[in-house]
Amino acid sequence: MAARLRHAIVVSCEHGGNAVPARYRPLFAAHRALLASHRGYDRGALAMARTLAAAFGAPLAAATTTRLLVDLNRSPGHPQLYSRVTRSASPAVRESIFERHYLPHRRRVESLVGRSIGSGRPTLHLSCHSFAAVFDGVARNADVGLLYDPARAAEAALCEAWQRELRVLSPDLRVRRNYPYLGRADGFTTWWRRRHPETVYLGIELELNQATMVQPRARVRRALLIEALRRVLAAR
Repeated sequence: MAARLRHAIVVSCEHGGNAVPARYRPLFAAHRALLASHRGYDRGALAMARTLAAAFGAPLAAATTTRLLVDLNRSPGHPQLYSRVTRSASPAVRESIFERHYLPHRRRVESLVGRSIGSGRPTLHLSCHSFAAVFDGVARNADVGLLYDPARAAEAALCEAWQRELRVLSPDLRVRRNYPYLGRADGFTTWWRRRHPETVYLGIELELNQATMVQPRARVRRALLIEALRRVLAAR
């Protein structure tokens, strides 16, 4: 039996699918191509989240409604909380979306993280995402991005160790920290950091390149990602 890790793990996936609930489908009638694009969901993120949760026996909170309905990785009041599709909907419709689809996911993660912290173990929250390989005509030069707050020493140390271990296990894997986005930008983990000190909460966004990390042939790479994390946590 594997040794119990010091850290408890909670896994979430905010952009796991592009489903549109029936009552809101008229809003998306002219946006099928947009729904199928990266703007509609994070391709491969849900599979990664499920694999991580299974590997560590961790609870998983995953959403499969499109981010174009409401972005679960944005804070309430953020200008990009609603997409251009739903931003023009009536206040009543937006409130309905918020109550039916935004709050349930956020409360689910809140419950899991709160329960984990309450158990007395420091909690690592892994929020799984993916990114388009090319954005605005520019190729992104990473296979994996580890997003964290550099001001939180525990998060920085964990991501540095994770990156270092991956270099040993898979030297060809391009792993970058706080790329292609900044870990301190508005997001679910950023929201949580304001509520819990780093002694009990570590929030890491895991970003996968959709061109190199989500196809079936990339399963070995994703397995190495998990093995590297397992080694890092076992040493803590």
